[in-house]
Amino acid sequence: MSDFYVSKGKNTEGVFLTGHPFLSFKLTTLKPLKSFKPIIKITCLIDTYICASSPNTILFMKVKIADLRQDYLLASLDVTDVNQNPFVQFEKWFSEALKSEILEPNAMTLATVSKDGKPSARVVLLKGVEYPHADLEAEGFVFYSNYKSKKGEDMAANPHAALCFNWLDLQRQIRIEGVVSKVSEAVSTAYFDSRPKSSRIGAWSSPQSQIVPNRAFLEKKYLELTESYAHTEGVPRPAHWGGYIVKPTMIEFWQGRSSRLHDRMVYTKSEGGAWNIERLAP
Repeated sequence: MSDFYVSKGKNTEGVFLTGHPFLSFKLTTLKPLKSFKPIIKITCLIDTYICASSPNTILFMKVKIADLRQDYLLASLDVTDVNQNPFVQFEKWFSEALKSEILEPNAMTLATVSKDGKPSARVVLLKGVEYPHADLEAEGFVFYSNYKSKKGEDMAANPHAALCFNWLDLQRQIRIEGVVSKVSEAVSTAYFDSRPKSSRIGAWSSPQSQIVPNRAFLEKKYLELTESYAHTEGVPRPAHWGGYIVKPTMIEFWQGRSSRLHDRMVYTKSEGGAWNIERLAP
């Protein structure tokens, strides 16, 4: 699979192609030119190239995916830098992610495993953190979903899950492993009622993870429900929709460093409930 990035203006040294890139073209070598700003991405089933256009021609420059790399120089992390409580450390890093204006810093990958041992992953949104000082039995990371979805079925069969926050702008990552369970119905209802009305209707409209004939099927159902609730703000929470909490047994804070010698601080929970902090090799 190849990615073609089309740009107006000049490019660096590459292969000069005339004609249609997917049919036939002429190759001509060019000398290095200045400035390149990709504006259009095209995918092709051959190799990976970068492409720029001039009035009558298109310039392609081959790029190897294996050669794409970034050195990390923003910060460092040591055992002496982190809080003894991983939830406090998470709050510190999450606050910094918010201040950096990262797009959806609460986006996290949720990995689950089915009853037959098949893993799957998807991105969900963190919607709350229950801190240990509030309720030792409820400490963890909260998100909401359809209980009948693929992830819901996985977690019902296998309560072990993993989360991962990836903040590339800060060259940071947080990995969490733990045991997942449902939050109380009262908590789920309170959150559901706080959502925009359109989102509440959407929860009823979509048989999540089920095969549907087309998008029109979903839109028709959504419009029907919108009409049904047109004269009221109250949309009840579906019984098949609610919250989950991942209670961590391990939390790792990863800070990118130069030469791939990244800093990794891992918290593991002892049987007595205390958190131990150790450094992992990158």
